[in-house]
Amino acid sequence: MPYPPPRQHFGAIDIYLFDQLLKGRITPEMTILDAGCGTGRNLVYFLREGYEVYGADQNPAAIAELRALAASLPTTNFRVEPIEAMSFEDASADVVICSAVLHFATGDAHFHAMLEGAWRKLKPGGLFFARLASSDGIEHQVEPMEGRVHRLPDGSERYLVDEAMLLVLTRQLGATLADPLKTTIVHGQRSMTTWVMRKNT
Repeated sequence: MPYPPPRQHFGAIDIYLFDQLLKGRITPEMTILDAGCGTGRNLVYFLREGYEVYGADQNPAAIAELRALAASLPTTNFRVEPIEAMSFEDASADVVICSAVLHFATGDAHFHAMLEGAWRKLKPGGLFFARLASSDGIEHQVEPMEGRVHRLPDGSERYLVDEAMLLVLTRQLGATLADPLKTTIVHGQRSMTTWVMRKNT
């Protein structure tokens, strides 16, 4: 049987999340929670391979599309909820994905509520994967709006973290970096940092 095209097999998975698969950190017996899942672009592979998968997003249309994609699973696995108020059981997921979500925070309180809402769902020893906009490498190209919310060179407005902030948060959460922070600069547009942690037991 020919192997399916990569896009069909893996979907539009974040390449840095794919890296965690390649490193063997996400395996079939694990429970996956995508906090801010959208239509499920990062879940195609996990659904295909029979993982136990859950997701939450505040967009009803996105959740409806994901439920159709994951028709074999209970609809309650995918909920219309903001990540700061997800109703899944605390400490229920082996892996929490929070990709391109946290930078939509409207301010510090909202950012911390979102982060803590996702973090609570992770089991001790579990893997937390986040990818979010940062100011690292483009400090002189962003325009401050209010607090940590900035206008980026591409015209979007995002809540921006930086290396120092993420390292402090890692310690405060009682976590250990699974990988060094990795920041990708898209010249003239934005900077995106990948933040992967283990929740200490």
